[in-house]
Amino acid sequence: MSVKIRLKRFGTKKRPYYRIVVVDSRAPRDGRTLDEVGLYHPVESVGSQVRLETEKIKDWIRKGAQPTATVKRVLNKNSITLERTKPE
Repeated sequence: MSVKIRLKRFGTKKRPYYRIVVVDSRAPRDGRTLDEVGLYHPVESVGSQVRLETEKIKDWIRKGAQPTATVKRVLNKNSITLERTKPE
């Protein structure tokens, strides 16, 4: 099973907000998730746009989860490295 870290859309038309979630890559965009690891509000002011659970994200990346391009950009802006190391 291939696992992705991607965005799950919520909100209304022209006022979206997203949850950063871990899902099976074959699941639909707003389908069932394995874990919720953060929030992304692109419409909010810069200081309150992103909330991340960094330990959970790093743990999922260590286990082999692949972030999408958008999530990778959000993580890089928030100084989260995307290193893969073997679990201990």
